Amino acid sequence: MSIELLLALPVMLPLAGAAFTLLLRHYTRIQLWVAILTLVAIFTVSLVLGYHVIQNGVLALQIGNWTPQLGIVLVADRLTALMLLVSSFVTLAVLVYSSAQTVSENVERTPVAIYHPTYLALVAGVSMAFLAGDLFNLYVGFEVLLAASYVLLTLGGSASRVRAATTYVIVSLLSSVIFLAAVAGVYSAVGTVNLAEMAVRLDALPPGTRMILELTLLVAFGIKAALFPLSAWLPDSYPTAPAPVTAVFAGLLTKVGIYAILRLETLLFPASQTSTLLLVAAALSLVIGIFGAVAQTDLKRVLSFTLVSHMGYMLFGIGMTTQMGMAATIFYVAHHITVQSTLFLVAGLIEHRGGTTNLIRLGGLQKLAPVLAVLFFVPAMNLAGIPPFSGFIGKVGLIEAGIAYDRTSGWILIGISVLTSLLTLYAIAKIWNRAFWQEPSEEIIARQAPLPRVMGGATAAMIVFSLGLSVLAGPLMTYADEAASSVLERAPYVSAVLGEPAAEQLEYRIDDAGQRLDGEGREVDE
Repeated sequence: MSIELLLALPVMLPLAGAAFTLLLRHYTRIQLWVAILTLVAIFTVSLVLGYHVIQNGVLALQIGNWTPQLGIVLVADRLTALMLLVSSFVTLAVLVYSSAQTVSENVERTPVAIYHPTYLALVAGVSMAFLAGDLFNLYVGFEVLLAASYVLLTLGGSASRVRAATTYVIVSLLSSVIFLAAVAGVYSAVGTVNLAEMAVRLDALPPGTRMILELTLLVAFGIKAALFPLSAWLPDSYPTAPAPVTAVFAGLLTKVGIYAILRLETLLFPASQTSTLLLVAAALSLVIGIFGAVAQTDLKRVLSFTLVSHMGYMLFGIGMTTQMGMAATIFYVAHHITVQSTLFLVAGLIEHRGGTTNLIRLGGLQKLAPVLAVLFFVPAMNLAGIPPFSGFIGKVGLIEAGIAYDRTSGWILIGISVLTSLLTLYAIAKIWNRAFWQEPSEEIIARQAPLPRVMGGATAAMIVFSLGLSVLAGPLMTYADEAASSVLERAPYVSAVLGEPAAEQLEYRIDDAGQRLDGEGREVDE
């Protein structure tokens, strides 16, 4: 069997699992095991794909043996393989966690039978977005995961969830309309939506046309990634959902948007004039997000605002358009998917033990639930960037990239990044002081809610995985650097999809410093 056929499995397996679990809607226990086995298979496939990408370079699969210009193309490089691996582990751990929580605190009103099919459909959409080799199927991947997220967000049918979901659906539909309009614009301008072919043809467009297409796609992806000022919907939408649903949303959905922006700024519009705009958006996301987090008194809202803030770190690396910046961003994305998801799972455990996530009403959890205190402390310190955790390593990588960038905007972003890290630590200390150190109320003391072993075990597995990113930071950063080199070079991607002759038609590539070079290695000014 050709190894390229494995590229279809991260999409086909969850779709088949969703169909099968829907047929088993009256047998929720069997549903759970089918879903778990499906995600274990996807994780295994991701490991195999990662190995072969390292050994053989970029892999491409032409679905139905159609030509790339007419058919669906699935493509995996080092970046895709890493995203699939991390996302498959996170979705597996969250599913195990949710099996003990039964999705919602109000079991009687929660249609548990549709949770597993919808969850697997969301996994299929995420995988499709990572693997898509053309713009339209990237749109399809987004729509599949968004359609599934609408259902997951409203499970239980409470007024607060429906109200939050209404905002989420409206904003998501707006971004989808903008995205679809951009797809139509691209096809009108270059006659294709295949990403590799677009990379060849977009270089020849007039600068004004290229700018309009790029900005339209940036707005669509920026809404999905919750970048300021397109992030106002997130803090009100995520906290109302069940903990496992919020964990997947926070860990994966926004990162799919960042992944799309990274592809946009490297493969399609290398070293474009929007780099300054991206750096400004990164700075605003960092500052506004963390100030919002500091002002909150609810744990889930604090975490939601830190999510907005830390998207700025990833955009910082992309905006510099250098290999060091891209490598640091790739590492930071892997780190943040794991840590942010873990913290939302811990928030669910805190709500289970304390009956609330309101920091004013919580207290004394360090003594009442010492294991829970440890489960919160480790990922919280990781998010704040305390050494030797992966959060610290990722931020140092971004700061080093900013120093090498050696421009005023880079130095400003370095200062804002350090300030944001300190304020993140302050926000975490605020949570710790109120939820774990302040005197508990009689209600919390009297509440009998021991830590569920399955939920605690799944959370602990996530923490171990995040610690693995810290222990293996050296090899992982090397991997991220090679992934960054590949996406900036563009030729390996185009060659895998269209062949070597097409790759030779690329007018530009990007060097380590982010400078556009022509086919003969000469610097090119816009």
